[in-house]
Amino acid sequence: MTEWHLAELNIGQLRAPIEHPDSAGFADNLDPVNAEAEAATGYEWRLQDESGNATGFTREGDPLRILNLSVWHSIESLKAFTYKGDHVEFMRRRLEWFEPRDGAHLVLWWVPAGHEPTIDEAEERLALLRANGPSRQAFTFMMTFPPPDQAAGEQS
Repeated sequence: MTEWHLAELNIGQLRAPIEHPDSAGFADNLDPVNAEAEAATGYEWRLQDESGNATGFTREGDPLRILNLSVWHSIESLKAFTYKGDHVEFMRRRLEWFEPRDGAHLVLWWVPAGHEPTIDEAEERLALLRANGPSRQAFTFMMTFPPPDQAAGEQS
């Protein structure tokens, strides 16, 4: 039986470049928030550039479009990190640094344990979610699905 972990992609559009003073509250907290994630129960992996975060990965030629790509042991472990602890305050302040969200910006999906998803793979999952809504291949916290080896009709 394959062990499965939860992958997540979260995309945001910065209001100002990461090095701009208007983004300082976000940039200055990246290292502490990343350290909190890495110390969290259920954390497995996150995409990083040479700076230790993922802000150096640009897509679609837009340096203001940044992403977070990570893998967690379970939905519960990612939820605990996302909605508890210091990360919650960081999320509450997101509109200081990011444009309001239009459409799906977060996608979850199951990967075999040890798999490190690519940005292309993650963006394909986000495109699936945007095109078809939540499914076993691409879902959200609002509608989750169990790992592939669990009951096919089960959903929460």
